[in-house]
Parts: sequence; structure tokens; C-alpha cells
Amino acid sequence: MEIEGGPELYFSSAYYSKGRFVSYWYQVCEILGTDPDRVLEVGIGNGFVAAYLRHRGIDVLTMDVDARLHPDLTAPVTSIPLPDASFQVVSCCEVLEHLPYEDFIDALAELRRVTSRYVLLSLPDSSSFVKLTLQFSRWAATHRLFSHPRLFKRGHTSGVEHYWEIGRSGYPLRRIKRDIARGGLEITRTYRPFEFPHHRIFMLERTASHAGFRGC
Repeated sequence: MEIEGGPELYFSSAYYSKGRFVSYWYQVCEILGTDPDRVLEVGIGNGFVAAYLRHRGIDVLTMDVDARLHPDLTAPVTSIPLPDASFQVVSCCEVLEHLPYEDFIDALAELRRVTSRYVLLSLPDSSSFVKLTLQFSRWAATHRLFSHPRLFKRGHTSGVEHYWEIGRSGYPLRRIKRDIARGGLEITRTYRPFEFPHHRIFMLERTASHAGFRGC
């Protein structure tokens, strides 16, 4: 699905926010933590993550369904034209919510197929949350106390259509976790960045085998 509004959307004020750069930081840290030689990034966006990883000496192949973004490979995430286990890490951040949820099934299967070990997944989370901080004025430093998903709600502000989000009616976190596990991917950790809790990050590891999906 091509993004409505074209590639310029990724450089608009609505999209290019401080919070999104926070999300990039977490994505980069998770990928670097696996010490990969080769990474597939599904969903090129504005190209920031791929550019940074390449400067760190990592071989990155970018893929997107929208050729106007000039990815290395133009293809849908539900049908990736690459061999099995081609990459140590496959990153797919803020992509799958732009597809109907029934395509989540096929997309997960393809992400699992082309990775030899890890999938980094980020999805929007609209569940409520509360954040508390403690600030010491002498050093002008802010320290985190805790973030808890209960009180406040966040909605996406990028202007891009989302078919579904975690926390919306019919899409509780437990359903997403269940479908990830049924797809042969083990959740090693999942969290919402304190500074930008509208994104939920999943670090997934490819299991040895899986029985496949049998519907939602």
C-alpha cells in the first residue's frame, strides 16, 4: 500500500517529531545489540535508521511497497521475494498497522521466514498509560520513576491511516502476543519507550518450528 500524500509525508511536521526520533533510537539500539552482519529493514520511512546502521558498517537491505521512497527492493511484506534465513535481523517498525489485520498473519510468516534469528517489530499502542518523572533542578536532569499503561490515552498523529492498533476495540495486547507466538516467533521482550509510549517494541526470536496459523 502506497502512503497517501507521497514520500513528503515522512518529512512533515506531523510525522517528524521528537518522539519518533526516540523510537529510532530504540530501534537502532535493539538492532546493534544483536551484533548483526546483515539486516533487512521493511518499511524505509525517511531512511534514518538504515543510514545510521550503514554508517556503523552493517549491510542493510531496505524494502518497501512504495517505489517512490527508493528502497533497495520494492515488494509487499506479505510476499518477500528473498531466500529463507537471509538476514540475522529483520526490522519491521510501524508498518503492519497499515494493513488489514488479516494480513498480519501472512506478514509475520514472511518476516519469520527470511530471518535466521531475530525480528524487531514495532506497533502503535493506544492503550492508556501514566508517566511520572522526578527532576532535580540543581542539575536540570530528569530521572524516570515509572511508566504505567493505565491513565492517559494517546492516538497517532502522523496523518497516516491505521487499520488497527494495540488497545483499540478487538485488538488487545494478548491477541497480538498470541498471534506472534502462533507464528513461530518467541517474544524475548516487549515494552513501550518511556519517552514515546505510543510505540510498542517487540524483540522476537525465531523458534525452531511452528504449526502455522489457523485463523484469528
